[in-house]
Amino acid sequence: HVQLVESGGGSVQTGGTLRLSCTASGFAIDRNDLGWYRQGPGNGCELISSISSAGEVYYEDSVKGRFSISQERANNTVTLQMNSLKPEDTAMYYCAADLAKFGLAQKSPDCRLPHYRGQGTQVTVSS
Repeated sequence: HVQLVESGGGSVQTGGTLRLSCTASGFAIDRNDLGWYRQGPGNGCELISSISSAGEVYYEDSVKGRFSISQERANNTVTLQMNSLKPEDTAMYYCAADLAKFGLAQKSPDCRLPHYRGQGTQVTVSS
């Protein structure tokens, strides 16, 4: 049974940090590509970071230098370390796994992604 469970969201002030976790079950994270998406108020859903089965990482321009994605293989968990948070980072964050090997979608109108996806964790950054 494939399942993804996100945790670690919360409310912080500008400049704060949060560490999101995505714990997977039913498959191995080091054999699949996983990504973090977010959907902010009034915005579509976009891929902001991903890590491939080979460990290659991707960051969307707005989070480069501030966010860092990594695998914790012992816990079958992918984490997203978020530093220097800004109000515009406020969003629901989702992790998704590309088990079909079609490639992670870059964008989606509403985070109804063609991948296995968790329920999301809310991040709120106040100014």
